[in-house]
Amino acid sequence: MASFTIFGTGNMATAIAGVLTAGGAEVAHVSSGDTTATISGETVILAVPYPAITEIVANYGDQLAEKVIVDITNPLNFETFDELVVPVGSSAAAELQRALPAAKVLKAFNTNFAATLASGKVGEASETVTTVLIAGDDAAAKSALGAAVTAGGLAAVDAGSLKRAHELESLGFLQLTLAASEKISWAGGFGLNN
Repeated sequence: MASFTIFGTGNMATAIAGVLTAGGAEVAHVSSGDTTATISGETVILAVPYPAITEIVANYGDQLAEKVIVDITNPLNFETFDELVVPVGSSAAAELQRALPAAKVLKAFNTNFAATLASGKVGEASETVTTVLIAGDDAAAKSALGAAVTAGGLAAVDAGSLKRAHELESLGFLQLTLAASEKISWAGGFGLNN
């Protein structure tokens, strides 16, 4: 049985946990105030705002060192909501990989809203199955996450190497700004059809 530890207890963390448990995975949560938890999952999902990653790495770096780590963040400037705060051409996932070089960092779930993960559909009256895009350099880690996502009833697509996290974060940024300005709904977003 696949096991996951999710940092965070908000909407995204809850929705991701729902998908994974529906597929038979074991899921444990670490809340934002906890700095001493033991990480039991073979895969760790960071379902937190981007600024929280620095503190998580500082508090749990030794436990994270050789784990598969899934970064779901979109590194927005939350004051202006008008730019990404990582170096040009980089990504939050790439910065995390630099901070934890022995870990296997994946980028996933950042182009999904909690409502689309929970419903399994993109759009309130849509038949488009929610697709989780996964980028990373470790093929086995991507395959295992994709299997857990599809076991939970969603679709998963390998979006390429960790370099593609840059584009995924740009897509996530665009989707968030469209929803925040009420041009799309929080139950909508971008979907893939085969």
